Amino acid sequence: MTEATLTTTSASPTGRQVWTRARGIVIALVILLAAAVAIAAVRSNAQHGRLDPRSTDPYGSRAVAELLAERGVSTRLVTTLDEARAAAGSDTTLLIAAPDLLTERQQTLLHTATENSDGRTILISPGSPSLGTLAPKVTADPAVSFDSTLSPDCTLPAAQRAGSADTGGVRYTTTVQGADACYPSDGLPTLLRLPATSGSGDTVVLGAPDILYNDRLDEQGNASLALQLLGSRSHLAWYLPSLSDTSATDAGDQSFFDLLPSGWLWGTLQLFIAAALAALRRARRLGPLVPERLPVAIRASETVEGRARLYRKANARDRAASGLRSTTRTRLAPLIGVSPAQAHAPEALLPALSAHLQGDGQALHSLLFGPPPRDDAALIALADQLDALEREVRRS
Repeated sequence: MTEATLTTTSASPTGRQVWTRARGIVIALVILLAAAVAIAAVRSNAQHGRLDPRSTDPYGSRAVAELLAERGVSTRLVTTLDEARAAAGSDTTLLIAAPDLLTERQQTLLHTATENSDGRTILISPGSPSLGTLAPKVTADPAVSFDSTLSPDCTLPAAQRAGSADTGGVRYTTTVQGADACYPSDGLPTLLRLPATSGSGDTVVLGAPDILYNDRLDEQGNASLALQLLGSRSHLAWYLPSLSDTSATDAGDQSFFDLLPSGWLWGTLQLFIAAALAALRRARRLGPLVPERLPVAIRASETVEGRARLYRKANARDRAASGLRSTTRTRLAPLIGVSPAQAHAPEALLPALSAHLQGDGQALHSLLFGPPPRDDAALIALADQLDALEREVRRS
């Protein structure tokens, strides 16, 4: 066998075979990449600077900040918990643009700083993750409002002066005494004003941020309602939670899995299931062996020599001796009238062999069924003795 035959055989996959096997994965990756690019392009112009008082984008809030400035109300953007807590005071309105993004620890510290500050706290579209801490005794209804524009239907002066406004969003219920429930949708309010337990402070829960958007401020009574809610104090601290806030990295007693969103956990489980199904599909099928033509012809002597080298490398003299004895017994059995099924049974093979050769049965037992040789020299001697025995039987 030449060196070229060893290195390159007909079993080596061709370029066409490689492409046939991999094209499904390549096409799937191309589709995923194209989908990612398309989604990024579609969302490239959506909600940049959302609820940012510096942003002039449609979903920004610079217009309301400019109107407040004309009325003598200063607006300051804060992005960390420490700045938000420091800003809480009797002359300040603290607007929390994304309360549900705060950790439980951040919510607790913020509520502690604001509940007795005599200032106003405004929560924009809070849900269940934040209401229990920032607005106790208030719960969010699972069903949101189907209508965007709603009528005040309450006695809150700011709501009565503003009239209809785009507050339709999350709906709330509360057990707080003296709370103002405004802009109801199907009987549940989308705006709540909750007086503090002591002092002159209060908390406003707003079900939708629409009245603060640049492109919605001039519709309905949005501007009037926004200016009255945000301009009740001389200062406005606009809190936009930021990823750079180190207080958000304190997980407290939560484990790594507690911090992972449930969607990631379910997604990982689905990936494992998909991988198992793919492995099951690609796995070798169970069933009878199917003969297959070898890509190259290998001579029997080379196979024997290769196996012998493996036995020698592993010092497997016991396996080599067992193979030699088993093969000899298989060849001797038909020569002395023993069936192949009884060739490896000493009680059947040895008496027939002794009668055929008129030899010592004990020596034959040691030769054909004895212990493995102690060293290589003993193995070679065993092979010679087995060859001599087979020649003697054939001559007799």
